[in-house]
Amino acid sequence: MVVASIEELRLLGLEAGLCAVGVCAADPFPEIQATIEARREAGLHAGMQFTYRNPARSTDPQRTLPRGQRLIVGAYDYQRQRPERPEGQPLGRVASYSWEDHYATLRAALDEIAEPLRADGYQAVVLADQNHLVDRGAAHRAGIGWWGKSTNILVPGVGSLVVLGSVLTDAPIELTEPAPVGDGCSTCTKCLDGCPTGAIVAPGVIDARRCLAWLVQDEGMFPVEYREALGDRMYGCDKCQDVCPPNQIRQRRPSGAGAGGAWVPLLDLLEADDSEILDRYGRWYIPRRDPDYLRRNALLALANASEQPTSSRTRAVVASHLTHESGMVRAHAVWAARRLGLAELLVGLTEDTDPDVLVELARP
Repeated sequence: MVVASIEELRLLGLEAGLCAVGVCAADPFPEIQATIEARREAGLHAGMQFTYRNPARSTDPQRTLPRGQRLIVGAYDYQRQRPERPEGQPLGRVASYSWEDHYATLRAALDEIAEPLRADGYQAVVLADQNHLVDRGAAHRAGIGWWGKSTNILVPGVGSLVVLGSVLTDAPIELTEPAPVGDGCSTCTKCLDGCPTGAIVAPGVIDARRCLAWLVQDEGMFPVEYREALGDRMYGCDKCQDVCPPNQIRQRRPSGAGAGGAWVPLLDLLEADDSEILDRYGRWYIPRRDPDYLRRNALLALANASEQPTSSRTRAVVASHLTHESGMVRAHAVWAARRLGLAELLVGLTEDTDPDVLVELARP
């Protein structure tokens, strides 16, 4: 059967909108497996599942496709200018990787690469943002970019604002082993220095217990020591990428149609019911698909984002959440009320029996 060349596959990917395409062997990643297991043992994963759930699988492509021979790795550049902050009410900031479904665009482009392989009778599985494969390891092996100190892959001339995915195939594509991309970080430590919570504890090592991008997705109470550092962030955190020189050097493209997701109207969200919240934001990762986690984040962002005197609408929203059915929501509403100067709303809450609420009420 005819097998497309590496250059033909690369051209297909670039024409489909990818910014970089590389090919490598679909061999296991034993060094990455050992690193994942060591960091999980040290607790740095903070309970995160993803590739930590089953490192033996996520670092061995042949667990997904037993006769897989090649990984065709693609990067999609999602860097855009953040649109101006709308007026009218307090807003929550959304990290640029979540403004729209960039992975849908990535998968569609990878499918363009996979289709001719399938037409030739080979298996070709698209893997992106799944537990099945360590995307960054595959991208590094395929010569897409270098490992940054922020743990992100940086594509030369593009930066780290990319999403990564692969086509795993049993097609015997002739392979010239790509040379690894040289370290472009050199002595720069801006991502380590700029992290709001010091989550990058060493070059290439993140303690997820401090990482805001993970904490807004984690279950339970948001750690009190990082609530102010969260600022107006509603979902995700771009700080380590915003301060990264390769990302700053580039002229960001104008924001596209999907960039309306860059800001969340916080009062609108907090006044919405469960179905409305999931309709608007359900493509995000939300623990157990429970909208109360977005209410938790929104209350913190509201308390941090409000620079003007608290409006009657904000006061009413906070008051309503102090009587919410979820103890977790009520507890974060207590913190928000104090930060917004609405401590008088807490009078009468001493009868609440929820332990998280009682802890918040007992704080100075």
